[in-house]
Amino acid sequence: MESKHQFLITHCQRGEKRGILSAILENGTVAELFLEPEENPSLLGNIYIGKVKNLAPQLEAAFVEVVPGMICYYSLQENPQPLVVSRRHQDAKKPLVEGDEILVQVSREALKTKFPAVTSNLNFPGKYLVLTSQHASLGISAKLPQPERHRLRELLAPLWDGSFGLIARTNAAGVKAELLEAELARLKETYAKVMEKAKTRTCFSLLSCPEPSFLSALRQIPKDNLSEILTDEQKLYDDLQVYLKASQPEDLEKLKLYQDRLQPLSKCYSLEKALEEGLRERVWLKSGGYLVIQPTEALTVVDVNTGKFEGGKKKQQTFRKINQEAAREAARQLRLRNLSGIILIDFIDMEKREDRQELMEFLAQELKRDPVKTVLVDMTKLNLVELTRKKVRKSLAEQWEDLAGSCKNGDCLLK
Repeated sequence: MESKHQFLITHCQRGEKRGILSAILENGTVAELFLEPEENPSLLGNIYIGKVKNLAPQLEAAFVEVVPGMICYYSLQENPQPLVVSRRHQDAKKPLVEGDEILVQVSREALKTKFPAVTSNLNFPGKYLVLTSQHASLGISAKLPQPERHRLRELLAPLWDGSFGLIARTNAAGVKAELLEAELARLKETYAKVMEKAKTRTCFSLLSCPEPSFLSALRQIPKDNLSEILTDEQKLYDDLQVYLKASQPEDLEKLKLYQDRLQPLSKCYSLEKALEEGLRERVWLKSGGYLVIQPTEALTVVDVNTGKFEGGKKKQQTFRKINQEAAREAARQLRLRNLSGIILIDFIDMEKREDRQELMEFLAQELKRDPVKTVLVDMTKLNLVELTRKKVRKSLAEQWEDLAGSCKNGDCLLK
């Protein structure tokens, strides 16, 4: 049975700073949280005319300044064809030299000690399609069944002229041709406007910025699973209405304004509790066991403990039950906290090989719910499970720190 998703959006505040908190609920449980400051929103997706500050041949990289004082990492290996706006030396034989001005898009936020990353492959995402400036091919989401992939390819092939890349997202399943055509026309128009601006703007100009992150979060929800869009703020309601009319008209009727003054939206749907949970180190399981989640500089470690669980004499059955519950909760916590990079889960040791195999298969199924690319690598002889999760946005803890400073002892309240 498919999960039903609710999308909630409200404000959160601590001290002097206000932010926008959005949440995705799956069958009533908070699965994902997104925090964005009102004053300094994320740079992710912004398109700039940047300047090459220096080259690092040993890293096959360049460092590009997109606004004065903000340096970003630019992979030369992944960007063999930079979009040069102005050459410092017209006769330069190298693809890039210091001082060149190039068109770039922020593809990854700053993570811990790492610079933000930028790319020359400009991406323009829609609800059903993604248009790219490079990699001029027609791609279809691998998550779709073969008959649907074939249908979409036949629909999109006549609309694609080879001058840009085009990807059909998982959300495109079952979507009618006229909706796909209308969205592609909007994406092409946006792309053309950016390229036209680049001809006349100066270095460090911001040519395009995507919609707020809460709209990006809304857009990623599978179209057939979205049951309700709910906010308690009139301005957010108006913004959502404008966006839905232009980009997701089929979901406009799902938008509602929450107006219960006796019980705030954050209390009614346990957003405050979910935020506190997503910032704590320890997570209790229903069985009495618990997880300890510890992000480090290099990786994140999730330790599974038996805790208060009393399984009697059948120790291995006890461990098997706790491990399965821990696998489900660990997969949920990765999404809720937006953890990324290398992740190690230290499950309780199990003697039987078939129990370990069953656990890996169960965890793999739970990870499939995650819209962010997650790869289950292997289980070692010590029952350490290794997986990776793609780095895009900051973790929930980093988002909270950006909004209101360090959060200690669960002292994180919505107001």
